[in-house]
Amino acid sequence: MSTIQEQFLEASKSHFEAQLAMINSLTTKAFSEAEKIIALNVNAAKATLEDSAAAGQQLLAAKDMKDVLEITASQAQPGAEKAQAYNRELASITAASQKELTKAAEAQIAETSENLKKMIDELAKNAPPGSESVVEMLKSVLANASAGYDQMLKTTKKAAEVLEENVAKTTKSFAEAAQKTAAKTGKK
Repeated sequence: MSTIQEQFLEASKSHFEAQLAMINSLTTKAFSEAEKIIALNVNAAKATLEDSAAAGQQLLAAKDMKDVLEITASQAQPGAEKAQAYNRELASITAASQKELTKAAEAQIAETSENLKKMIDELAKNAPPGSESVVEMLKSVLANASAGYDQMLKTTKKAAEVLEENVAKTTKSFAEAAQKTAAKTGKK
């Protein structure tokens, strides 16, 4: 049978490897989601440039102020719809990212907690007489850490939900404002 120090060393090594794997996994997922956001922004920028160029050509061809107002009004609604689509896509990417990262973190935290619990239980079996208070302290630390992780995950989920709600509200407000602007511009 191995000594307590060897068991602790092996458990520590295993824990470190698990943490490293989690960091690599989360980093890979984060970069993947960042690539999606970058692609969305590049596509939105290209579309905006193309739309601006087309609108500029239309404005240059306008014969009078009435034409300018009509062209401007005709651009408001499609622009608002494109902004809404962008916001929906961004919110979708963000929500999916948050869910994936949370899921990966939850799995890793559960595995790490289980490994630590097993290590503490093994230490308790092999601990010399009189070290019960140290084992109980380790169990208490593990329980507190688990509760802290659970609270952190709950807080993160709530923050993501609030973010999604705010994006939805902002998108709705933006669309309503664009529709009002288009209606006002079209009436003049």
